[in-house]
Amino acid sequence: MRIASVGTAYPPHRYSQTAIADALTARWQDRMEEPRLINRLFANCGVDFRNLVFPLDVYENLSGFGPTNDAWIVAAVELGQKAVTTALERVGLTPADISAIFFASVTGIASPTIDARLINLMPFPTSVKRTPIFGLGCVAGAAGISRASDYVRAFPNQYALLLSVELCSLTWQDNDQSIANLISCGLFGDGAAAVIIAGAETPLAKRTCPTCISGPQILDTRSTFYRHTEHIMGWSIGDMGFKIVLSPDVPKVVNEHLRGNVESFLTDNGLTMDDISSYIFHSGGPKVLEAMETTLNLPANALAPSWKSLREVGNLSAASVLAVLEDVLVNSPGKPGTYSILAAMGPAFCSELVLLRW
Repeated sequence: MRIASVGTAYPPHRYSQTAIADALTARWQDRMEEPRLINRLFANCGVDFRNLVFPLDVYENLSGFGPTNDAWIVAAVELGQKAVTTALERVGLTPADISAIFFASVTGIASPTIDARLINLMPFPTSVKRTPIFGLGCVAGAAGISRASDYVRAFPNQYALLLSVELCSLTWQDNDQSIANLISCGLFGDGAAAVIIAGAETPLAKRTCPTCISGPQILDTRSTFYRHTEHIMGWSIGDMGFKIVLSPDVPKVVNEHLRGNVESFLTDNGLTMDDISSYIFHSGGPKVLEAMETTLNLPANALAPSWKSLREVGNLSAASVLAVLEDVLVNSPGKPGTYSILAAMGPAFCSELVLLRW
């Protein structure tokens, strides 16, 4: 089985980090003892630009969970359709070729879910199997690839679609000027990503499609749950919507667990760290990326695509590692026979690893 294609889509409203900081400072300065804190925190997020679903002046008029979530549904359908269309067109497929859809998001909720709404807009087969995923947060991009690969392992002549849409700007909270919320407002961006996973017996997996990009094979996946770490990251959901739960201990968890997880995963596949030529990691933020580099003792620039994605679009939650994957697939794919690890971590706290071979 193989990652055949990745497509991304971003909202049209693009702002510099400074412009966003200035707008939120003007909006919240009367509620803060030290409004300049916003600029200081935003400057340390490693983000230069972000795309937002609305112009900046619209957000102050969004109030309450209902209206905000309604806006999420409309925008998620639009961006999701664009990302799916891009991913399909890159390998000459149509929605009719897809047998299963996995949809991941943690910034809004809908029933019917976004994938169902897309089926009504695009010619997916009515027999398509749907698996909506909510609550995994940043780890859901890697987890979604793992679950989609599980599906095509069982049905090797089929294609699965993973779609993630994250509109993090719609979770900004006017009544929360905590450090955690300010960091969240400075770190997370809006975007969507779609991935096509090809079963081993499909033309794309066999590289017989004349128009396809030769994406990597998925050799193995690994999920690891860290017990009693639910305080590290997540949402507290109330009348005003999603309030961030974000502990400064995230880098500590990375340092304590990631290397052991990676080494045991590779050992089980007859490999070592020396066999890995590239790392496709979720752009969690500067401290998280630095912790990943340190604990894995990575060479300089090993996570350059992740740092680049963080600078250009911010942390896209579940879609982030998929955006990094697109960049690698299009601009710097591995040499045939080399190995890569795709990884993300997120609420629970937990990690997901995917072993790839080009």
